[in-house]
Amino acid sequence: MKRITPFLWFATEAEEAARFYVEVFPNSRISSVARYAEGGPGPAGSALTVAFQLDGEEFVALNGQRPIPHTAAISFVVNCTTQEEVDHYWEALGAGGKYDQCGWLADKYGISWQVVPRALPELLQQPDRAAAGRVMQAMMQMNKIDIAKLREASA
Repeated sequence: MKRITPFLWFATEAEEAARFYVEVFPNSRISSVARYAEGGPGPAGSALTVAFQLDGEEFVALNGQRPIPHTAAISFVVNCTTQEEVDHYWEALGAGGKYDQCGWLADKYGISWQVVPRALPELLQQPDRAAAGRVMQAMMQMNKIDIAKLREASA
């Protein structure tokens, strides 16, 4: 087990959310599910914790039996190589959730994600500062990041 593992609190949707995320990301799986026993705070047999991997990264989800709201102050970044990857993760993670600007979204469970093409930091950190500024201005007008439009703004 890794030293640091993201631990996500859900009221009762931990197993459902983990299964959703495993469907969205390749090379992903549910590792284990610990279930409530009789007399626990959750219904006997329901998931207490769900350990899962998303593309090799470990996570744990907990059914804490009371809602604690998620905020955008903590998010997960999905680094994408192609526009097709950006489109896939944007649509899959955002379905039933809330889309925001600059590649940010909250999924249907309230977890915040940033769907970011690897080209974005490259274009923002380029030596031509005027071009980098145009890229930033273009990005600020986008919800889902469009790589072609970023490159066009950089030119």
